[in-house]
Amino acid sequence: MRSLSVRSRVLTIAAALLLLVCFVTPLWRIQLQAPQYPEGLGMLIRINTITGLAPTDLDNINGLNHYIGMKRIEPAAVPVLHYMPWVVGGLVLFGLATALVGRRAFLFAWIASYGVAGAAGLAEFYAWSYDYGHNLASDAVIKVPGMSYQPPLIGSKQLLNFTASSWPAVGGWVAVIAFIVAVVALLPLRRRARPAALRVPAPVALHSIAVLMVAVLLSAIGCRRGDPLPIAYGGADCDVCRMRISDDRYGGELVTQTGKVHEFDSIECLAHYSLTSTAERDVRSLWVSDFDHPGHLLPAGSARFVRRGGPGSPMGAGWLAIASSADAAKRFGAAPVTWAEVRADVQRDAVRTSHAPEDESHAS
Repeated sequence: MRSLSVRSRVLTIAAALLLLVCFVTPLWRIQLQAPQYPEGLGMLIRINTITGLAPTDLDNINGLNHYIGMKRIEPAAVPVLHYMPWVVGGLVLFGLATALVGRRAFLFAWIASYGVAGAAGLAEFYAWSYDYGHNLASDAVIKVPGMSYQPPLIGSKQLLNFTASSWPAVGGWVAVIAFIVAVVALLPLRRRARPAALRVPAPVALHSIAVLMVAVLLSAIGCRRGDPLPIAYGGADCDVCRMRISDDRYGGELVTQTGKVHEFDSIECLAHYSLTSTAERDVRSLWVSDFDHPGHLLPAGSARFVRRGGPGSPMGAGWLAIASSADAAKRFGAAPVTWAEVRADVQRDAVRTSHAPEDESHAS
């Protein structure tokens, strides 16, 4: 049984570790363009779920689907999303084991398994999208005889007044690149006579493999960065009330699974936004401005919150965040509560969608 060269082992390790990117980035992107939606609607297919391009996109798509008799898009109802993490994880381990064993037969088997898994995943997704676009409710509000609404597997397609586009996202392209790297690892190199001094010593080759592994892992971890970005006070608008974010004692920030940042002028706006079904599925981290250190952001889960009487925050609900509950009742005249209690309060008393007249000064 032929052995793999050092070059082939390095490439095999690189291909296997590249697949880890699929766990932290979207695999596929489907986007809808129509005159009534100039900014478009879209959804991202991830390794184990489906999310909207924007927080409300999936809900909007499901609302449109209702009129033409299509079923709601529920990630739990898509079979491939349940086993895809296990398949990709197995391919990563198989690839690393192949590099460790160092046999060409193992590499050939891994590439074959990779190809079969990819083809099966696409076939399963196509079958789901076919049922999704053809199996329509008989009592739909809008009926077009002979019309189906299956989005393309790849490319663009006209569906009524919508143009549907379907293409691989970052994770999908990385998976393709990983497959190509694995195939290159299987291909033999032309052997040329070269001075012995140019041969790479085994310790150097092993060191190179270790450096490559660390670099790829750090890149994958970097895609999961959930640190907040500084809120652009005076230059950004709240994603709920659309008013200018100006008071750095308040404000909040939501970071999605893809790293997109949403900014808010008050804690109550952040809480209101976080209660939407799309945000609850897509949130990676939540942050609130520290009242005692304006502009500094605290993790919402570990912060403590006080609601002062009378108008205080930009939206008038009076919520503020502090890092410690010590002396909070004495300082603010109210007992501190947790983020869960703030959300419950906002859910009971829905936040207003525009500022009251007395709060308009905050928008300047």
